[in-house]
Amino acid sequence: MAAVPFDQLDGHIWMNGEMVPWAEAKIHVLTHGLHYASAVFEGERAYGGQIFKLTEHTERLHESARILGFEIPYTVDEIDNACIQLLHKQGFQDAYVRPIAWRGSEMMGVSAQKNRINLAIAIWQWPSYFDPEQKLKGIRLDMADYRRPDPRTAPSKSKAAGLYMICTISKHAAEAKGYADALMLDWRGQVAEATGANVFFVKDGVIHTPVPEGFLDGITRRTVIGLARERGFEIVERAIMPEELEDFEQCFLTGTAAEVTPVSEIGPYRFEVGEIAKTLMNDYAAIVQPARAAAAE
Repeated sequence: MAAVPFDQLDGHIWMNGEMVPWAEAKIHVLTHGLHYASAVFEGERAYGGQIFKLTEHTERLHESARILGFEIPYTVDEIDNACIQLLHKQGFQDAYVRPIAWRGSEMMGVSAQKNRINLAIAIWQWPSYFDPEQKLKGIRLDMADYRRPDPRTAPSKSKAAGLYMICTISKHAAEAKGYADALMLDWRGQVAEATGANVFFVKDGVIHTPVPEGFLDGITRRTVIGLARERGFEIVERAIMPEELEDFEQCFLTGTAAEVTPVSEIGPYRFEVGEIAKTLMNDYAAIVQPARAAAAE
């Protein structure tokens, strides 16, 4: 966590085409995105001055907005360039990148057809999402009470701000009990994901992961699947029931913030921090930080 509140950090935020001093990047209290969650966002990481898979993230931002029924008034190239310019202006090599688009304050009410679509990008230094010491041992997850919603009832293919309300509730509840995060089931009772990361399991050398039907098919998820296949590991995407967790040997999470994080415990189930999880953690680190990986050889 930052030593000072996030609204008091130094630097600039890119906002609607301008570099705005950090403390002056403000919106009105009647902004539609605040009241009705008409906002979409991305989470990206920069390593060694390069934003990993930047264009894929920006394309998903555009698609998320389209699903929510609005169009971002900046092209993918314009957003990519703004992210790169801001990273340089902030003077960071390793950092977290957060673009967000939202409906403004011109109209208030459920319907806000004429509201301006705003876009802002903030970049700050954010270390490992989970405690580094816990990460090496494997983090502990609770079982969440809330479930990921049926895609017929929510825009689950969009990285929409409103979908994270139950994630915050679930993570807070888990942390209050001493866990690092929580595992969420989907509307059918099948294993879905953690509150902000996709989940993988290992049994007899085979990697199993839920089909992303009611949650995001994460960019890091797809990257790690590719790395696993390059290693010759078999990947099985399928429905996974919670009672199957007893039979899995390893478990790990993937996400831009989480990167590749081994899991040692989910509720009553225990896992080892095994070689497959360690290998993929190292392989992922090598592709996002190739200069460091080469120096370590």
